[in-house]
Amino acid sequence: MAPRRKILAALALGAAPFLLTACREARVTYYSVPKEKDPELPGGADAGEAPASDGAAQPEPAMAGAAVPTAGGASLTWSAPASWERKPASAMRRGSYAVRGPGGSVADISITAFPGDVGGELANINRWRGQVGLAPLGEAGLPGAAERFEHNGLRFAVVDLAAPQSPRRLLGAIIPFGDATWFIKLLGPGDLVAGQKRAFLGFLRTVKPAAAP
Repeated sequence: MAPRRKILAALALGAAPFLLTACREARVTYYSVPKEKDPELPGGADAGEAPASDGAAQPEPAMAGAAVPTAGGASLTWSAPASWERKPASAMRRGSYAVRGPGGSVADISITAFPGDVGGELANINRWRGQVGLAPLGEAGLPGAAERFEHNGLRFAVVDLAAPQSPRRLLGAIIPFGDATWFIKLLGPGDLVAGQKRAFLGFLRTVKPAAAP
């Protein structure tokens, strides 16, 4: 072998370990991260769930994987109508009531609070729409999706949701407060909920920050 070729061969053999090391270091490793399950946010049973045969409102399921914690910190207070039957609160609910109607029908009132905006107003309205069989709205539909008012230093977004094919009706209020969002929902048989709308709206007017006089 010619001297020049011997030198080149020696250089190539000497550089091989460095080239292999560089290739190994430059290799990109990919990891498969499972998609997080979208948690069931404040609301009731899924849209496809049939109502109980005795007309009783269905209990709210626990959130998937408890991915969304309940809010702490500052609280709200309220005064419920005398006709609303108070039920024990729970880890998920700040307040809970039942409204009874003719023939043993029952509607459920839940009051919950969660950190942040919980996906935003549109996402939460769409979750509620799904519970009564209504199609979701796009961003363009948000301005007319709720009635809005301010009272006791709070901002309320109120919805009245029902679909022709659903036996249920939902009255709901979304209330941003501090670093959390509060949700007040009345869900039950259509006629019973419709008859409670005036009481529900009056109830919202009693909601105020706990520190308020």
